[in-house]
Amino acid sequence: MNEKVFWFVIGSQTLYGDDVLRTVADRAAEMAEKMSKSLPYPLIYKVTSKSNSEIREIVRQANFDTSCLGIVTWCHTFSPSKMWLDGLRDLQKPWCHLATQYNREIPNEEIDMDFMNLNQAAHGDREHGFMGARLRKPRKIIAGYWQDEDVLRRLAKWQRVCVGVETSRNMKVMRFGDNMREVAVTEGDKVEAQIKLGWQVNTWAVGDLVKEMDKVTEAEIDSLCAGYAAQYDIATDNIRAIRYQAREEIAMKRMMDREGCRAFSNTFQDLYGMEQLPGLASQHLMSQGYGYGGEGDWKVSAMTAIMKSMGQDGNGASAFMEDYTYHLVPGSEYSLGAHMLEVCPSLAAGKPRIETHHLGIGMNEKDPARLVFEGKAGAGVVASLIDMGGRLRLICQDIEAVKPIMPMPNLPVARVMWRALPDLATGVECWITAGGAHHTVLSYDVDAEMLRDWARIMDIEFVHIGADTTPEKLEDELLVKDLIWKLK
Repeated sequence: MNEKVFWFVIGSQTLYGDDVLRTVADRAAEMAEKMSKSLPYPLIYKVTSKSNSEIREIVRQANFDTSCLGIVTWCHTFSPSKMWLDGLRDLQKPWCHLATQYNREIPNEEIDMDFMNLNQAAHGDREHGFMGARLRKPRKIIAGYWQDEDVLRRLAKWQRVCVGVETSRNMKVMRFGDNMREVAVTEGDKVEAQIKLGWQVNTWAVGDLVKEMDKVTEAEIDSLCAGYAAQYDIATDNIRAIRYQAREEIAMKRMMDREGCRAFSNTFQDLYGMEQLPGLASQHLMSQGYGYGGEGDWKVSAMTAIMKSMGQDGNGASAFMEDYTYHLVPGSEYSLGAHMLEVCPSLAAGKPRIETHHLGIGMNEKDPARLVFEGKAGAGVVASLIDMGGRLRLICQDIEAVKPIMPMPNLPVARVMWRALPDLATGVECWITAGGAHHTVLSYDVDAEMLRDWARIMDIEFVHIGADTTPEKLEDELLVKDLIWKLK
């Protein structure tokens, strides 16, 4: 991702003459250079398009250039939109329409017809916007002055969304065994997921993993355990359990890297030939950007990897999560999220501890090692991708994470506590109404706007539960969306 860029494609026409076109090109190059200093990925000025053939050619190049994650268009002058029709129709990369202008203010003394002919983005961007609406193309529209902090912030967030799109379209998920028996939400149409999202989801036998574990050397385990000691506090005398987790991690990472997989799943019901469910192993892999899903949940596994890639520096504070229990004291209503073992340390408020404890579920022969920590406070979201039968629905709920209100000294897992918006009871009712899963991705780095943009690009349904949501409004919204998506 360090070599990825975005293309800045400008719209104009030959009517204005060469001098105007040179000015447009110079300004576009200047704007791209200056904006790039505030963006996570470079914005490269490519061309001032003046004809149907030029636009078709630049779109063709963008579609087949693997370094290009998306295009940003802007019409400095008036650009007749019919010349954009063929190119935009064939565009396969994410598209942002930046509705801006070079000058911040109207210059009272300078403004004349020459100025108006050159600086008519307000005119050109509306013409350009019509073709996007006419073609019903997914696009991000950002309006405002190109040097304003809010415009650059939104453009930066959209770039990170495009990273998530690229991650999705190249996603491979390695499933170690099948999903937990009789669980509905972890099932899904893998063919539809590959058609819509680009995911390749396949299964490897747990026995294959065990064979790979047998190949791991003691020297490799020594090296990884030294890394554990540098990153985490060792709070157990059971070093053998930690070394066993290291063996599992090395083997899983080796298999995933060999197959080009960015995410994985497993289940405590299928540990044939293994002593421990991967806990510390899964957590440390997630800290490196891999996605994980428990009980064979390949959808949340892939979404974890995608949302991590959309976060800060391409591996943000996003993690596999599960609502476990509620605190229902009036005026102090919270969800407690955790999992048996596997919560990513990117959510930790402090330095995680490695502990070993009995896990009273599944086929564990030994006590698994895991990271134990409290999650940090801050605004975030929880997201769930579900299969509605014929379509995919991405549900996003805004949350406010808090420092856990009690220490819970006997809870031997990582945990996060949060207040669901608009409030716990309403949030739970809305989540259940929408069909949200018990597994989610919790993120401090990705927000509802970014997930909406991602869903729009991937052409799937999006549902947002926030501060203004009510069960009644949501039921009406879901009814309309159900009708719309059945017609698509």
